[in-house]
Amino acid sequence: MKEIVIISGPTAAGKSDLAISLCRMKNGAVISADSMQVYRGMDIGTAKLKKEEMQGIKHYMIDILDPKEEFNVAVFREMADRHIRNLKEASVLPVIVGGTGFYIKALLYGASFEEDDVDEEVRSRYEEEGRLYGTEYLAEKLAKADPVSAEKYKGNAKRIIRALEYHEITGRTLSLKNEEENKRKPVYDAAHFCITMPRDILYERINKRVDLMFENGLYDEAKSLFERGDLSRTARKAIGYRQLFDHFEGRATLAEAKDNIKKETRHFAKRQLTWFKSQKDIIMLERKGGEADSRLLEEMSAIIG
Repeated sequence: MKEIVIISGPTAAGKSDLAISLCRMKNGAVISADSMQVYRGMDIGTAKLKKEEMQGIKHYMIDILDPKEEFNVAVFREMADRHIRNLKEASVLPVIVGGTGFYIKALLYGASFEEDDVDEEVRSRYEEEGRLYGTEYLAEKLAKADPVSAEKYKGNAKRIIRALEYHEITGRTLSLKNEEENKRKPVYDAAHFCITMPRDILYERINKRVDLMFENGLYDEAKSLFERGDLSRTARKAIGYRQLFDHFEGRATLAEAKDNIKKETRHFAKRQLTWFKSQKDIIMLERKGGEADSRLLEEMSAIIG
């Protein structure tokens, strides 16, 4: 049997339900690899499962931090490694579930990637340059320092800024660092599944999920967080809350905020799929509209052993 199982994929693809069914089959427990579900009080906007929806399956790394506390890949890896050790000692299969791709990569390959090469001041300076002069200006800068990354991250301001930051701090190119990391061997003997579905179905699920979030009280939840005023940098950038914060500050109507949540969530899902499809040793499993999960569970079970 594999040491650990990873169930990743885009938001709204149904990872949690599959994970619970698999845990019931294999005597497993879930370790969340979601960068936002760690926060208490951020429930509706992060699509956090209710206790009854967990069906008695133990879930770790959910509701463990106050939103004012920072959470990053290094903290995630250290916590997840500890839970994996404890579960294995108890003969319980660790099932890591989530869509935060670089957290999963850090766990699987034993690298945190951003522990020693982050400088908030440098990053803020590039972010300000991007606001003033545009993404293309930053892309031209990066093309001179790291043409491989410039081509890879074309149009992605966040990644371009990250590559510029890394180069300035270390004097090395991010593309070379990524190449070195891609040669690493996994720390765990893992079965890594990525759950996908046809894009039109996925986008429809996302739109319906956002509507349901508003019906369930997302507005009031976000308002309560906004009024606190002490959110960490990580918590402030959460999709679903960030757009409503714009509304509370007068930069968007409520209708615009809701539409932006749907749009940003769809874009996020697209980026997640691109990320996971680029990873090695990953098993892509497609769910189709109305299809029962039994076929996927059988495939997964056969691979896990």
